[in-house]
Formats: sequence, structure tokens, C-alpha cells
Amino acid sequence: MSYPVRYYCPHCGAVFELEREGYLADKSVTPYPLVGWEYVAPDADFESADGVRLVCGDGADGLRWIGERSEADDVEDPSSEAPCGRELYLSFVRFVDGEEVEPEPERVQTTIAGAGPSGPRGTDGPRGPGGPSGSGGFER
Repeated sequence: MSYPVRYYCPHCGAVFELEREGYLADKSVTPYPLVGWEYVAPDADFESADGVRLVCGDGADGLRWIGERSEADDVEDPSSEAPCGRELYLSFVRFVDGEEVEPEPERVQTTIAGAGPSGPRGTDGPRGPGGPSGSGGFER
């Protein structure tokens, strides 16, 4: 049996209802897809998917934007126009071998600028109390 479940857009706070089965467990609604999750359109068979890819304000079978706005603290821009037309992702809890799968952090490429030093550098100052031999300038 399906039920209307309410969510809000993380960008603008526009509230929508999605008809879905009660056994599905929500993970999150985010402005970005979770790494490793597969998303489908709201009018596709999302019960067998990892989540639903939505566009704020677009209509589809089983999806209804209700004309309200959330006042949640995590709305990116509560003063923006709603619905905003931006993508958002409803992610369901995933299980592998009976264990809940946590999303991997998004991978970020980092480039280190310049070639850098080829090795350690010595000091530019004197080498000891009396010069390089450390004898203090005395001969024996």
C-alpha cells in the first residue's frame, strides 16, 4: 500500500509529497547524489532503486508540490523563489548482506602546485664554533 510522504527541497524549502510504499526507509534528501547510489525518475519503479532524482517543481505521477515551504534550518536559500527548478535527490537506506551501507565521501582531485624541493636543504650559516672542522681554529 502506498502513502503520501512529505519532503522539502534542500535548495529553497518547497514542500512536496511523493506516493511511495511504507516499507522504504529514507536515508536523506540532498542537493547532490550520494556516491554509489543509483537514482531514477519519480514516475519510474523507484522501489527497486537506491533513490529518486527530482527537479524542484516538476510534476510526475505520484509526485505533488503542495505550495508550502519548509522553515528548516538546513534550507540553502529560504528567500529564493520556490519551487526553484534545481535537482535534488531522495536517497533510501541500502543494505548489502544485511548491513546498512553508508555513502562514500565524494572524491576530490587535488593538485599540488610546483615541483617543490628535490631534497632537504642544509643551513647557510657557519658550521661550528671555529669553522668546518669544529677545532675552534687551533692546530695541534
